[in-house]
Amino acid sequence: MDLDPERYWHAVEIGDPRFDGWVFCGVTSTGIYCRPSCPARTPKRANVRFFATAAAAQAAGFRACKRCRPDATPGSPEWDRRADLVGRAMRLIADGVVDREGVGGLARRVGYTERHVHRELVSVVGVGPLALARAQRAQTARVLLETTDVPITQLAFASGFSSVRQFNDTIREIFATTPGDLRRRVRRGAGTQGGGTLVLRLPYRAPFDGPGLLGFLGARAVPGVEEVVEGAYRRTLRLPRAAARVELRPEAGFVQARLGLEDLRDLAAAVQRCRTLLDLDSDPFAVTEAFEADAVLGPLVRKNPGLRVAGCVDGDELAVRAVLGQQISVAGATTHAARLVATCGEPLATPVGGLTHVFPTAAAIAAADPARLALPAARRRALLGLTAALAAGEIGLDAGADLGETRRRLEDLSGIGPWTVGYIAMRALRDPDAFLPRDLGVRHALEALGHDGSPRAAAELSDAWRPYRAYALQHLWAQLPPARRSRRAARSTPDPLAA
Repeated sequence: MDLDPERYWHAVEIGDPRFDGWVFCGVTSTGIYCRPSCPARTPKRANVRFFATAAAAQAAGFRACKRCRPDATPGSPEWDRRADLVGRAMRLIADGVVDREGVGGLARRVGYTERHVHRELVSVVGVGPLALARAQRAQTARVLLETTDVPITQLAFASGFSSVRQFNDTIREIFATTPGDLRRRVRRGAGTQGGGTLVLRLPYRAPFDGPGLLGFLGARAVPGVEEVVEGAYRRTLRLPRAAARVELRPEAGFVQARLGLEDLRDLAAAVQRCRTLLDLDSDPFAVTEAFEADAVLGPLVRKNPGLRVAGCVDGDELAVRAVLGQQISVAGATTHAARLVATCGEPLATPVGGLTHVFPTAAAIAAADPARLALPAARRRALLGLTAALAAGEIGLDAGADLGETRRRLEDLSGIGPWTVGYIAMRALRDPDAFLPRDLGVRHALEALGHDGSPRAAAELSDAWRPYRAYALQHLWAQLPPARRSRRAARSTPDPLAA
């Protein structure tokens, strides 16, 4: 990252929260690193160093500020925007790949040698993958210490540390306190609900249109897997080690997350996937600045500057649902998805409310009897071709997927057209510039705003909205009347490639 010292120093001087998570400030006179908006007295300019990550500040010998808690800021949107090696590696590290598979596993997933991955990360973010993973383990440990009654020895391994000694040394070094002192600062068990549920606060950069995002997810909720109840979104998760449940409720300044984990070691992955689903690391100020002078989008963005692009918790699941939704209404797509869950999904050992199943894996769908899949023949072939490619590893939709290569491989599959590829790129691959010019919702929204809504005209118009065309798409969809939105917003025009 290009750290502009004067720009970031100005953010420190005025305590600008917009830069929290983008940059971290190390103060040499105190040995502490902070977020730019830290309420403590502003240090002398000569004593301040800037870092792209908390891990880089820690590696330079700084410990986390106890007042502003810089480790608890929203993540940098830089890693969603970058499609290069560094962006892919940062997303995988956030998902816990280094803890589960080591640096070798990270390197294999991105397709480079360990040495090259380390060199690129150091060049851009200041530290290598081990230091980045260590910082994440420390934050996971802090969350567990402050929100659970899990014994400290067990908690050390649940956080990803290989030994209790390593755990104790890291906590002392980063937070300048002991694990026991961190736990004693808060009321014991304050964040633990019955049944082992963890209650966390997921920060975001305001403004944040929580109700709009829940409306989008609720309209597409698959019965048995998802539901929106009393202002909260609930769903089941398939995590690296076990299944889980989550409830996400937007509040002022944060999203409250209630996580029911079967294996505490899945905490980091669960938190990161929830953040991705709700687009919590987005920078609404950058999006607003990009659109505010645009004749079409300017008024829409000023009316709702906190609109987010919904992501997903599992790329394979999102791709399957995208294929199910080709050329049919949102309601029709959720009906097909619910049938698929009942046929191939994994039942929860203990259903909770309307949550009864975990969405089926690509392998389970690919191995299913085609006669049991109640779909039109062409869509059934497309679904089975996609899931076979996903199950065989020919296409990967995880956090480290190569955007360009993955799009090309999806386009090569029979029955997968441009609308489906674009939708997967936007929600599963987190491409902020994905756009769907053939979408009927885009046509109707542009026509309602007095513009030509044809695919060609929409594509030409969208050139001015780069590199945030996915956000432009959300603003256009949000203009549709509720009835038309539910029928048409996720439909494409007839596409011969998807027939």
